[in-house]
Amino acid sequence: MSVNTPKISNVLTIAGSDSGGGAGIQADLKAFSALGVYGASVITALTAQNTQCVAGIYPVTPDFVSLQLETIFADIQIHAVKTGMLGSAEMVGRVAQFLSGVDNVRLVVDPVMISKSGNALLSSDAVEVLIDKLIPLTYVVTPNLPEAAALLGVEEPISIQGMREMAVQVHALGVQNVLLKGGHLEGESSPDILFDGTTFTEFPSVRIATKNTHGTGCTLASAVTAYLAQGCSILEAVTRAKEYITAAIKAADQLNVGAGHGPVNHFHNIW
Repeated sequence: MSVNTPKISNVLTIAGSDSGGGAGIQADLKAFSALGVYGASVITALTAQNTQCVAGIYPVTPDFVSLQLETIFADIQIHAVKTGMLGSAEMVGRVAQFLSGVDNVRLVVDPVMISKSGNALLSSDAVEVLIDKLIPLTYVVTPNLPEAAALLGVEEPISIQGMREMAVQVHALGVQNVLLKGGHLEGESSPDILFDGTTFTEFPSVRIATKNTHGTGCTLASAVTAYLAQGCSILEAVTRAKEYITAAIKAADQLNVGAGHGPVNHFHNIW
């Protein structure tokens, strides 16, 4: 007699490649694998980077990104999608156009704008397209404070109350849920706030003493995507994703990758 085993969920990341392996497509696929979902990828750009700098960015053409999307969805049932580095207005528009025709797939948007080394990863004209075309399709958006400030054209908040007010403003752009990351807030804590349009949930976090935090934003958004694909509610997905990324940061110094901002340990629960 055969035993019916649950099928593993399929998730897709649409993002840039990090040659150093700590962020972007590589971080997404590592997080997906560590959390028990199957990861597919659409690559929007190639980068030459390590833990200290981004030496170059080579964009993939929007036509080839569209071809990657069409080919994947023609064959693979995708349960959740996460976007990361998109780069240009045309790329954002092309991705939004495709995803607008996809039903029953929860979309997680990590609005990647600036690398940890200070390089711009999203052009200024792409922000308007992101707001107009992609945000309205989004189940949860996961900006840090500089990214949220850029989306809204306002100053970064300096308090929890300011973060709450900012989360409401981001939600008003048309997204269903906002996970606002407070790592740039000054002080000993690094709080995140989830706002679903009605309720605020705060996730207080004590800062972890390590320089190895490259890819934390990508990894957190990917973890949320993985848990959503497995059927979790937004609150449960974010709660579990926060636990995962916190443990990955705590275990980051077990790795020995580069002399700059190294990656988190995606496989802390396995290795």
